Amino acid sequence: MSLPIVRTVHALRTLVTRWRRAGETIAVVPTMGALHEGHLSLVSAALARADRVIVTLFVNPKQFNSAADLAAYPRTEEEDAAKLAPLGADVLFAPDGEEMYAPGFSTTVSVSGVSEGLCGGHRPGHFDGVATVVTKLLLQSGADFACFGEKDFQQLHVVRRLARDLDIPVEIIGCPTVREGDGLALSSRNVRLSDSQREIAPRLAEILFDAAARLAAGAEADATLAASRSALMNDGFDMIEYLELRDETTLAPVGRLTRPARLLAAAWLGDIRLIDNVAVSP
Repeated sequence: MSLPIVRTVHALRTLVTRWRRAGETIAVVPTMGALHEGHLSLVSAALARADRVIVTLFVNPKQFNSAADLAAYPRTEEEDAAKLAPLGADVLFAPDGEEMYAPGFSTTVSVSGVSEGLCGGHRPGHFDGVATVVTKLLLQSGADFACFGEKDFQQLHVVRRLARDLDIPVEIIGCPTVREGDGLALSSRNVRLSDSQREIAPRLAEILFDAAARLAAGAEADATLAASRSALMNDGFDMIEYLELRDETTLAPVGRLTRPARLLAAAWLGDIRLIDNVAVSP
């Protein structure tokens, strides 16, 4: 069974109108393609909540800080559609750049506060690109639910904030990070890791989980984070962008663990940037 693919907003809205008239609920799963089991888990979560599921595939140029990174991002639409078909998704929305950003496009959605620091501090404009395209996809799909992975934890906060602030009637669902057997968080960029880098990469999750356990047991935050940064460098990471403890709900920096928090990190192996986060409870 093949998965229907639509490429225009008009075609997507025609489907949505038909489903709405039938009284059906709709979920959307925004992706940039190169689908892995993490993405497929989001589709499964969407299928559990709604009668109809739209998966979007658009490599959004506005959220890339590097032209080389944009060019290197894998484009695997045919393989992605084949992975989605058995799950029961209803349609793949795969617009081109001009359909999403018509000539003369001049609007940007910018979310302050939760977008600052962490990835936002190291990737200027990234979350403006995310917020703009996600706003468009939510409005284009008219979805009741939208599923996003917790691996991109700051992004999840940005999306929740924009939906709330702009009164978009959608429930944003955060879904757990899916990991390889050795703990490495699934990412479309993992396929670019060399054999030696792939051996090092799982240490990011190991060190975060270890730090989270020590913090939960009462360890002092600054010393624990400093030790974790040193461990990452000693294990072969080339650069640490950040490793921080943030409030689970507000993303405000946390100096002492008194309420649920997240330990978030971004680190580089060669030219590949890995991110991860783990929950920390007092």
